[in-house]
Amino acid sequence: MGPLSTGWTTSPHAGESLRVRVEEQSAAAGVRRRITALAERLGFGGERLGQIQLAATEAATNLAKHATQGEMLLRIVRDGGAAALEFVCVDHGPGIADVPVSRTDGYSTSGTLGLGLGSIERLADHSGVYSRPRIGTVLYARFQPPADVPPAPPAAAAMPPIAGLTVTLDGEEECGDAYTARLVDGAVYAMLCDGLGHGPLAARAARAAVRATHEVASPSRPADVLRCVHRRMASTRGGAVAVAAIEPAAGRVRFAGVGNVAAWIVGPERRQGMISVPGIAGAHAERIREHAYALPRGAVVVLHSDGLTGRWRLTDQPGLLGRDPLLIAATVLRDAGSRHDDRSVLAVTTSGWG
Repeated sequence: MGPLSTGWTTSPHAGESLRVRVEEQSAAAGVRRRITALAERLGFGGERLGQIQLAATEAATNLAKHATQGEMLLRIVRDGGAAALEFVCVDHGPGIADVPVSRTDGYSTSGTLGLGLGSIERLADHSGVYSRPRIGTVLYARFQPPADVPPAPPAAAAMPPIAGLTVTLDGEEECGDAYTARLVDGAVYAMLCDGLGHGPLAARAARAAVRATHEVASPSRPADVLRCVHRRMASTRGGAVAVAAIEPAAGRVRFAGVGNVAAWIVGPERRQGMISVPGIAGAHAERIREHAYALPRGAVVVLHSDGLTGRWRLTDQPGLLGRDPLLIAATVLRDAGSRHDDRSVLAVTTSGWG
């Protein structure tokens, strides 16, 4: 496959991402109402809107009926000028014993999410599921507005190997974390910012970091991108920022960071942390440095804010490394635990491209 280029994949704007806890049957009605509002923003209507409502309601019903600590993220995702509607389900058990069998129409066993899984996958333009018995399940479904659905081949073959998730601190309307990433000529250039604190001022700082990243021509060295971000954030309260260039063909990751955004290279055998310097981008970041790290074949690069702890291990999840980056991001978000803060995670896979 030749080099691919995409637009910037960027975290949702304010009001375009909602988190819904789904632990009772009544929650399904709320999910249906909220995803309808997001779908109508993107121009969905008629039969296609009904299909989205059916898929989201079925997913919520299954979570409430069978799962433990189930929740759904409903959001608009953007890649360049294109937008799509998406829901992501996560839970802490009991998991699905046999995912292929659970896709069979009419299959349902107590303690699984089998009911409706096959229909959700057929209704969605893109979907994925990863599950482990007694651990839990992550599931996503994405719906593209009719004008954005390419004829053929299926869009899944051309989707970039990038996915992220953001969760706003309870009680806040804006997320103080943001990410953006782009695939250019066989390399991914990624940035994640954790605005200092939370709320509107943190969100403003994170948006400034995203804008600055977009202003720097790709490809550029991570240290140069970080310096530009640092200057652009000077009029904000600042934050922690990590910038990475992931280059599978060269077998390396180039990285520069300021503050406490966690950055990991996760291979089949182990995960390796990447080094950030102390400081606050936009305020104190005089010693910006760039480091290069070996990138094992098939590895995943994960960036996440300190709203997540380090208590996660992809090596404990058989087969996950080779899967969709959104399944990986959702698994980290579920397993890492959380602090009283906004949360964000960005995953970049390296299998099958570059």
